[in-house]
Amino acid sequence: MKSLFRPVAGGLCAAALVTACATQPGSDTLTLNERDYFERPGVNVLAFANPPGGLFFDAKTSGVEIIHHGERTATNGDVRLLPTPEQWDGMGQLVERRVIRDSERVETQLAYPEHDFEYTVVTEAHGDKVRMRVVLDEPLPASLEGKAGLNMEFVPAAYFGKGYLADGVAGTFPRHPAGPMIVKDGLTESTPFAQGQHLVLAPEDPKRTVSIRNLRDERELMLYDGRNKAQNGWYVVRSLLPAGESGVVAEWELDINGVPGWTRDPVISYSQLGYHPAQNKRAIIELDANAQPEGAARLLRVKDSGATEVVKQGTPETWGDYLRYQYLTFDFSDVTEPGLYQLAYGDQTTLPFPIDDKVHENTWQLTLDVFFPVQMDHMKVREAYRVWHGASHLDDALQAPPNYEHFDLFAHDENTDTDFEPFEHIPGLNYGGWYDAGDYDIRTQSQYFTVQHLVHTWEQFGIDRDNTTVLQDKRYAEIHRPDGKSDILQQIEHGTLALIAQHRAIGHAIPGIVASHLYQYPHLGDGSTKTDNKVYDPALDPHADERGVGEMYEPSTIDPTPTEDVMPSDTMRSGRFDDRWAFTTNTTALNYGSAAALAAASRALSGYNDELAEESLQTARNVWEYEQGREPNTFRNANTTGGRIEEEQLKAAVELLLSTQEEKYADAVRALLPQVSERFAQNAFMLAAALPLMDEAYERDLRELTQAYRDSIGEFEAENPFGVPITRGGWAGAGTVISFGIANYWLNQAFPEIVEADLVHRSLNFVFGQHPASNYSFVSGLGPDSATVAYGNNRADFSFIPGGIIPGILVLPPDFPENKNNWPFFWGQNEYVITVGGSYLFLSNAVRSMFAQP
Repeated sequence: MKSLFRPVAGGLCAAALVTACATQPGSDTLTLNERDYFERPGVNVLAFANPPGGLFFDAKTSGVEIIHHGERTATNGDVRLLPTPEQWDGMGQLVERRVIRDSERVETQLAYPEHDFEYTVVTEAHGDKVRMRVVLDEPLPASLEGKAGLNMEFVPAAYFGKGYLADGVAGTFPRHPAGPMIVKDGLTESTPFAQGQHLVLAPEDPKRTVSIRNLRDERELMLYDGRNKAQNGWYVVRSLLPAGESGVVAEWELDINGVPGWTRDPVISYSQLGYHPAQNKRAIIELDANAQPEGAARLLRVKDSGATEVVKQGTPETWGDYLRYQYLTFDFSDVTEPGLYQLAYGDQTTLPFPIDDKVHENTWQLTLDVFFPVQMDHMKVREAYRVWHGASHLDDALQAPPNYEHFDLFAHDENTDTDFEPFEHIPGLNYGGWYDAGDYDIRTQSQYFTVQHLVHTWEQFGIDRDNTTVLQDKRYAEIHRPDGKSDILQQIEHGTLALIAQHRAIGHAIPGIVASHLYQYPHLGDGSTKTDNKVYDPALDPHADERGVGEMYEPSTIDPTPTEDVMPSDTMRSGRFDDRWAFTTNTTALNYGSAAALAAASRALSGYNDELAEESLQTARNVWEYEQGREPNTFRNANTTGGRIEEEQLKAAVELLLSTQEEKYADAVRALLPQVSERFAQNAFMLAAALPLMDEAYERDLRELTQAYRDSIGEFEAENPFGVPITRGGWAGAGTVISFGIANYWLNQAFPEIVEADLVHRSLNFVFGQHPASNYSFVSGLGPDSATVAYGNNRADFSFIPGGIIPGILVLPPDFPENKNNWPFFWGQNEYVITVGGSYLFLSNAVRSMFAQP
């Protein structure tokens, strides 16, 4: 998946609405509240609050959903065409959603246009229960008979170790899928491990008990384990829709147990990493909408003996309401004595954290030492006894075809902008670069963003750490083994090699390189096993004439190789059509973005790899002249073809100015200022970086823009108690918060009287635990409690990559902030991306340097 940078959403509904929406304790009736979902104590039922589908199809955030005692446990209550659909399988498209408040009902009309099939899902309160009905105006199309069914999915992590009853027959939920499977129409398909008219999930656990009755005829409810098909599958309850019938064709009654008077435990959010004595220190206490404040908050010092003493206490200040919670604040900035501390409120006590002037010294090393090496493509990566992966994708890459839309947002129009034929090997692309995210793409936008941030980290903060061996000629990296060279320079070199390879092999920047087949795309584990690492040779492929793009999304991710012929091969080439594809459109935005990173890299690599430094700078100059002399190529497809042209051009102009100090680039920056000022927050770091080489008029303009920007931050400070931009959309916003902190750093350095240092610190505090819904660190392995079940390429192991940064809190409509720390497969909440790794390295060192200043 790819990180999507989104503008900050506008304000939320008024604070008073939170109180109005809250169900009063003791009420057993399920009511439709003012935010259009059903609730009673401990129970929320959402009905298509979020439309199905999207950029990455099934994100497990739509249909009829259950939030059960504060945790979202069920999703996708909807009509689906398979027992256990995978991410790319079809979903109904939203036609219309109607909220009928007088009758406590939500009616959602949906359609599968490709099957000429429309239906309505009615979700209705019925006393303390909820009923789901599927209503058809006309009978099922014949092609969907025996396929279409009403499904609801339950997240396995909420039910591991718990029991179930199916018409009274007992069982326990499997920790690992065990089948059995069948083969149907050439594809594997799960079979139910329980079925009956009445299913009860977790009858022994009152916080997870859900009773489901089938109220329609004698058709049974079937309980499946979707993990038999894909590791990110959920437990699925399903009943088939009948053939030849219209009207109400399916009806379930859900009795979702609510603990009487339940309220969510308070969350004390704070920095897991602790605080410098001189920085502002404020705990933010998050309370259930129905909770009553519990009196004093306390700051405890932990003594040598293990005992604690209260060093500060007081009644927290009321901040107000945000999303579905109410917030209090407790300021302890006046406590500056170094030591180990804890925060306490009610019966909640946090894990220990330090107050110390060295607290920010060791916040960035895991990201540079471990995360970046693990993400290195085309390299074997070892750590002590462990091999993270072998040298991968040595067969890169085949020319992607024209007039084709691929998965993961890659596409071509009729132009490929190269002389290579479709599926012809493009030599010279098989080195450098990082896995973009939890997948294995080389997404060019991610590569140049990361290189640029690594360079600025090197230049601004003088990192000179050597803890990793990197041998480009041997395609080998070893973590925790110094080699006498700067690790950050080696990473800059690795990213630069991928960018310069595109210009050498093709003549311009390209959108990137991506898996060619859907069965390869969700590959888990060692990247070197994703292909055979031998260049595809059609002369060795007896089926070469049959190779084509076919359908974008195959109905299964099962590797087809068990039924394929064994392909001939020699030492370096094979007939196996498994090589990645290069999408090669020559867009202006990508060229400028790549040129910016190459120009920046030339400065860092000078004296380290002079030949690459010189080539990078000359290539950046050539790209500038080329783009200045042609009409822009504005082809766009989602987030793979570059950002806004004027913003990518600004990056190139600033980096070339910094590298050459030539006036023509200063003139370009000055000319671009009016074009980029409307999105000042996104461009501030580049505009400020250019300041030392610009004139007084530019400084005056930048000062005015900075003052207006600082005034605008008041919107965030009024909207949420964390004082940072918390985004909406399909991708959570830790990266946006980090970028907010970086912009504030540059502006603080330029205009400290306008942008205060605390605006930088609060972004890092957000990442370290001061955020909604929880208080753990979003940097895996950093802090006493951190994100250790994350969406890396090792996600199937429920593990993490040390130093990776997860996206964090995803705000699900209308008001639910979520980060599932027990289920790694939510890419929008838990997927590592290299861009955030690069920007985090900068921000964490920025804060460190600010406290190191006299």
